Amino acid sequence: MRVFIALLGALLLSGCHADPLSGKNDPKDPWWELGFIEPYYMKVWVEDSAVEDINGKLFTRTGGGSAASGNLGYDKEWARGWGGGVGGNGKSVVGADLPKRIYVRWQSIVEPQTYRAWVDIPEEARKIMFASTHRRCPATPHQTARYMASVHIGLAPGGIVQVWVRDECHHPIKVARTQAEVEPLGPDQGKNNGRYAYKVSEKSKRYIEQYGIPYGSW
Repeated sequence: MRVFIALLGALLLSGCHADPLSGKNDPKDPWWELGFIEPYYMKVWVEDSAVEDINGKLFTRTGGGSAASGNLGYDKEWARGWGGGVGGNGKSVVGADLPKRIYVRWQSIVEPQTYRAWVDIPEEARKIMFASTHRRCPATPHQTARYMASVHIGLAPGGIVQVWVRDECHHPIKVARTQAEVEPLGPDQGKNNGRYAYKVSEKSKRYIEQYGIPYGSW
């Protein structure tokens, strides 16, 4: 009997032990962040964006302007693929639950061309977003879980849209990709006499003269 009681006590104690990777009670932002990135030298200008969350609620003007990028020189094809990483500043989508789909309209300065697209966010992406703020990274269990979930939208020449979310260890996970359509009204939906937000920079011109625009690599 004493052995049975001891075993029962051990089981009860083990059941009471908290999950060491749980971030349920760690500090976290109630919203999530939306940010935009571009391939190196392939400048874009985000005219508008919107989010429909899983409850069917639409949030407009959720971010715009410049996208995260960089200029690393001309010794290799930096613009090919998404080798520049996933990051940069974003904007909180205040009041929104996890995203069902995201709209973006942007200018691809180097072509130049204006695109628009709705991109569907899969359930797996939402699971990763939720876990990123509710689970600690196994490699650093002593550190709190991520403070805010995030979605990063990559915008590339040719109208390519690619989506990443970050997991509990801050690793970017590709979750969606789509082909945008050309905006028939042009830049600023025809309100700016066809002018784009920027002229092609001298750095971009030099890069494109040397390597071209790597369509198909995104």
